[in-house]
Amino acid sequence: MGSIEEERDEYTVLVTGFAPFRDEYPANPSWEIASRLPAYLPAAALPSSTADQEGFPPVRIVVYPEPIRVAFRTVRDLVPKLWDGRTVKLSGGGAFTPPRRIDLMLHIGMAGPRLHYSIERIGRRDGYRIADVDDCLPTVDSTNRQWAWYGVPPSLESHLDLDDVLPRWRAAVAAVSPESPPDLRVSIDAGRYLCDFTYFSSLAHLYRRGRGDPVITNDQVTLPDPDSRLRVAFLHVPASAAPERIATGRAVVVELLRALVASDLAARAMTQPVVVTAKRGKQRIVQADDDAPAAGVPTDKWYCD
Repeated sequence: MGSIEEERDEYTVLVTGFAPFRDEYPANPSWEIASRLPAYLPAAALPSSTADQEGFPPVRIVVYPEPIRVAFRTVRDLVPKLWDGRTVKLSGGGAFTPPRRIDLMLHIGMAGPRLHYSIERIGRRDGYRIADVDDCLPTVDSTNRQWAWYGVPPSLESHLDLDDVLPRWRAAVAAVSPESPPDLRVSIDAGRYLCDFTYFSSLAHLYRRGRGDPVITNDQVTLPDPDSRLRVAFLHVPASAAPERIATGRAVVVELLRALVASDLAARAMTQPVVVTAKRGKQRIVQADDDAPAAGVPTDKWYCD
């Protein structure tokens, strides 16, 4: 495996937002913000952030082109396809093919009437008791090997260092809004609804993918697979979709992306892949089928009808 500099022309972030799901909030600010993001991360306003960014590759921002329906079945079907680069049929017609390489995925969701912005630390597997827009709940049977998340821990945490991200984010946002910087926090409760479920779905998919067979190349086993890091973030934004709130939210998300990328690249620079010499044995090559589920992932129907 080569270095980051050798392999990367640009750093790619995929961003998602949700569709409206409550009558009192006819527009979901998560989507209103996501849909207004620039195609590439702009230059930083804070001088120190600019210095940090000098070593950045160009940061490409790809927004999933439609708001995600607030339904467990929709999320469970969509998230693996995004990570695996499989083409997704859009509800309004047409299709979306995710980038071949996603360095980081940011999901954005709405958090009710509160005014602060929070990045979530933990995604949870169980405890979903509020039905989605289809009046459905995911089933839970942790002892059944056919359950979709069998063997996945009840909670997962992103490998992104949020304790490093938060001060970077706060400093950058304060530079953009020095008179009244928004309240930015790290949260440990994503709410056990579609936001939490989406976050855990991303984390769990990468967790499962990272537990596959090691890749043997040229008499070596390389660990860890860089794609197995749980490189996911979830941001909760205030519920208001007023134009000034959306403008603030867009600036907050841009600076969050800058902080996430800076922190991630700094962590990668300090971590070298572990390479273990191994005897070359019989190798197995598996070609993925775009329409086939990932190896080891149950295909049973596990949602309510």
